[in-house]
Amino acid sequence: MQAIIGSIIAGLIIGAVARLILPGKQDISIFMTIVIGVISSLIVGIVFGAALGGHPWISWIASVVVACVAIVIYGGITGRKQLNR
Repeated sequence: MQAIIGSIIAGLIIGAVARLILPGKQDISIFMTIVIGVISSLIVGIVFGAALGGHPWISWIASVVVACVAIVIYGGITGRKQLNR
């Protein structure tokens, strides 16, 4: 149960940081931001945990990068674009 709550909190932070890094305004909901952040965190945790031993700072940075890419991909798939405001 703690792992699930931790993943949701990490996903919230990672998704928020990813949206702040991306230029313009992303037309996605807060819920999708959390979902993308959680999925990014889990993917990076599994890959980096197996490959590099899971150094925490590298995992956080990689999770943010993966979340940025995932947000752009999600926008492309759903037809929601970044708004240049």
